[in-house]
This record gives sequence, C-alpha cells and structure tokens, in this order.
Amino acid sequence: MKSAPRSGCPINQAVEVLGDPWAMLVLRDIMFGDRRHFRELLLGSEEGIAANILSSRLRKLTDAGLLARADARRGQRAAYSLTEAGIQTLPVIAALASWGLAHRDGERRLRVRAELLRAGGPELLARFMDDLRHLHLGVPRPDPHTPPAVDGLRSAYEAASRE
Repeated sequence: MKSAPRSGCPINQAVEVLGDPWAMLVLRDIMFGDRRHFRELLLGSEEGIAANILSSRLRKLTDAGLLARADARRGQRAAYSLTEAGIQTLPVIAALASWGLAHRDGERRLRVRAELLRAGGPELLARFMDDLRHLHLGVPRPDPHTPPAVDGLRSAYEAASRE
C-alpha cells in the first residue's frame, strides 16, 4: 500500500522512493547486471541483501512505478523489468557513482563501470538508456549498427574482475 508523500516537494518525493540504499542497489543490479529474477538479485548482491529486504524493495520499486513485475505462471519465476521511470534513474545512479569515485575508495572491478560512464559523459548515458529501453521495454535501438553500450560496460567489468 502506497503512503502519501510527506510533501509535494519533488526532491522529497524522489528521496522517498530512491533514498533507500537497498532500492538504489537493486536498480543498479538490474541495470548493470541484467538480474531480472528474485534469486539472481538475492545471490548476485555484492552487499548481501537479505531475502525479506529484497522482497520489500522490489515491491516498493514496483509500487512506485520504477519496475514492472511480469506475472509468473505456476512453476515459473517472476521477472522484473525497468519501466521508463526506472530507466530515467540511470543519470542519478551515474552521478552517485561519479561522486563515489571522487570521494570514496573501492575495488577496481566495482569502480570500472562508473569510470567508463563518467568518461563517456552524456552520450554514453544516452546510449545505455537506449539499450535499457530495448532490453526492458522492447523499444528498438535508435542505431542498431552501433555496438550496445551495455556490452562495453559488461566487458570492462569482466576484464577488471579477472585482474
């Protein structure tokens, strides 16, 4: 059940949805890791999210319109997809990642995608958002001949993981 926002301030309303660290990390894992099912999100979490917390955040993100949950038939796993509103959180996540690069230490393999997004600027962000629209909403990529940005980000992460 959705509760009324504390105020009509757009910053407050965004923080009520995105201000929870677990919500941002779930969005990150769906965007960058293409984890679409509960078990993938649970087992693939770098931070070790608990099942009850993951369930709660998936419900919250779905209720807020950032994720869509495909109904699963008996014996199937429910799949989560980003909505357009969810995809539009990518610049926010990229800005947080850029701040983290500048002001926090971390592992190379976990920093590499943020470094690429920062270096690629608005053009790379736009291409990645187009890739997410294609993957999650079925929207054709504007330039199908350009390599998907998501592939470059994934390759860089995998290469850094092998170092």
